[in-house]
Amino acid sequence: MKVKCIQIKNFRRLECVNIDIESDHTVFVGPNNSGKTSATIAMRCFLGDKNFKVFDFPASNTDDFQAFITNDDDELLPAIELDIWFQLDPDRIPFGKAFRLLPGLSANYTEIGIGLKFEVADKAQLRSEYLSQNPVQEDGSYKENLLHYLDAGNNLNRYFHTSYYSLERDNSNKIIPHLLKMTEGKQIIENLLRVDFVDAQRNFEDDEKHRSNKLSVAFATYYKKNLEQAQVSEEAHQVIHENNERLNEHYEKYFAPLMSMIQNLGVPSVNDRDLRIVSTLSPESAFKGNTDLFYVDNQIDHSLPESYNGLGFKNLVYMAIQISHYHLQWMNTLKNRPLAQMIFIEEPEVHLHAQVQRTFIRNISHILKNIINGNSSMDFLPHLIVTTHSAHILDEVDFSKVRYFRRCPSVNTCKSEVPIYNASEVLSMKNFQQQVFNTDGDTISNEESLDFLKKYLRLTHCTLFFADAAILVEGAVEKLLLPQMIRQTVPGLSKCYITILEVGGAHAHKFSGLLKFLKIPYLVITDIDSVNHTENGLKEACPVDTDGAITSNASLKHFLNVESIAELFNLCFERKRLSEHDCFIAFQTQEDTGDHSANTLNLVGRTFEEAFIYKNLMLCRSNDLGIELPESMDKTNDFVYNFVRSGRLKKTDFALKLLASSVDWQTPEYILEGLKWLQERLKVGPIADEKK
Repeated sequence: MKVKCIQIKNFRRLECVNIDIESDHTVFVGPNNSGKTSATIAMRCFLGDKNFKVFDFPASNTDDFQAFITNDDDELLPAIELDIWFQLDPDRIPFGKAFRLLPGLSANYTEIGIGLKFEVADKAQLRSEYLSQNPVQEDGSYKENLLHYLDAGNNLNRYFHTSYYSLERDNSNKIIPHLLKMTEGKQIIENLLRVDFVDAQRNFEDDEKHRSNKLSVAFATYYKKNLEQAQVSEEAHQVIHENNERLNEHYEKYFAPLMSMIQNLGVPSVNDRDLRIVSTLSPESAFKGNTDLFYVDNQIDHSLPESYNGLGFKNLVYMAIQISHYHLQWMNTLKNRPLAQMIFIEEPEVHLHAQVQRTFIRNISHILKNIINGNSSMDFLPHLIVTTHSAHILDEVDFSKVRYFRRCPSVNTCKSEVPIYNASEVLSMKNFQQQVFNTDGDTISNEESLDFLKKYLRLTHCTLFFADAAILVEGAVEKLLLPQMIRQTVPGLSKCYITILEVGGAHAHKFSGLLKFLKIPYLVITDIDSVNHTENGLKEACPVDTDGAITSNASLKHFLNVESIAELFNLCFERKRLSEHDCFIAFQTQEDTGDHSANTLNLVGRTFEEAFIYKNLMLCRSNDLGIELPESMDKTNDFVYNFVRSGRLKKTDFALKLLASSVDWQTPEYILEGLKWLQERLKVGPIADEKK
């Protein structure tokens, strides 16, 4: 049996979220403080070793506690809820472990649900005892509010307890709970699910005192719990060295599968020492199972203690041991083994280099499959729930297995001009459907477009799932220069987490569906790409002031539904801001050259490079940017167009030269317009004054 989904209500910023769970591994991603860890802790409070605290209730519900007293209304008192739904195959599971959750026996059911609710056991008692210690004062207030009263001592757990419910869906898919006896509910959940946790804070501090023997303890625990124990004779007290040799052989034999498993993770590499478990028995503690982990160089027969290796190595080995230990403990439970297991792994990327991060989930899955000795049944594999901030881990994960945690305003707080993002929602990427596109008569199907996105995100180590906003640019030059432009013109954006994607004008629109689904605001900075029709019907690049010119840019046509260059120039700011997509489309506009003489021309570039030269025309004329322009302003337009088109301007070299230069160059107007929109959208400060 497998877990199908979990629903969490009223826990921290998770006011009401539904999270689909994959049968093998599910990955939680999202920006900081988006609720990934909260989801893990909620499971731990209900099914693990952690107690609830008063401040685990959402901030938006805190006033409801006092309203429960003031209004004498039992319905106002919040409760934290966890619903777990299981996929049910009646032909394959022990009937007795699940039948008490079935709403009836006459129908065929494909799922069963159990609800856990942390709620007040006796509301009348809570109200009475609170008021006895906090009577109403003359001004109508109370000496201490109920929230602080519950926070004192053990009051919360004295009044609140966990209730258990069987869950039923009616014909309209509404969930109907049926209260279970507490002992019955505990027994049911214990029979159905085991949950284990590999914490993010694994306490591998970077000094020898703290990193001395963490792995040695982990190996000793693994040996004690999961492996056949050695029979050490009483003669060990006289022949301790002989016993040490025997134990070393014993450890080498029985730890061989685990060591092989660890080597499958890619460590030690060909340049590292091997691992060996060495017995360090002393006559005083011969029977206490003392062992230390050593790093062995077999070529020179030299060993080093555990503390002499790096934190990333220790972290990876420790996680492998913990995951294997939890899985074996579940597998080896002979009596009343829970039907499913979930192992939460929080931030496995800590101290790991990029290559190991990329292969982590794949290698751990391979290890677990080896533990079940080739048994093909998915029932013997646990659910792995991985929370991560690593784009490298995400690169190797299928789209459908990603759960995106997104910050959002609370439904229980009033709307303000500047929304407060104190709640979260969870989006399942398996529900994302890409759009079908038509570009110049060629239809791109849903599958083709989605395949493009998956390949792009994998190739670029995309950090999109961790960003506050995204900027989609044409090419490498814009991507290189944009951070400097932001620092110079809109420094407030530097405080935000912004992903810059180099997608080209032909592909920016393919990201619109994904960004809309994730509800990430984005700015598209693209080229106007003017073309005209030749005599043979083909389209050919031309200067933007060519009569009848149109754009060949697929993104401009998709977003703005405009093809004529003249019409694009006439679009106002509001037409470039697309509220439906939460985005802004920036393309070349007329540039003020800074030369205010009588023959000054307002020039428009076809590409970024042209627009940049026009915006910095005076610097170019003085040759400060390494570009020699003709003296006549009348010839500037043709010269710049042909200079860029000919390839004489080495674009990447030009960008790198600008970054290394001390010259005060300026940002083209169309980019500045887009950056101003994004800064205003994210509410992160004023616009800087550019030097004129």
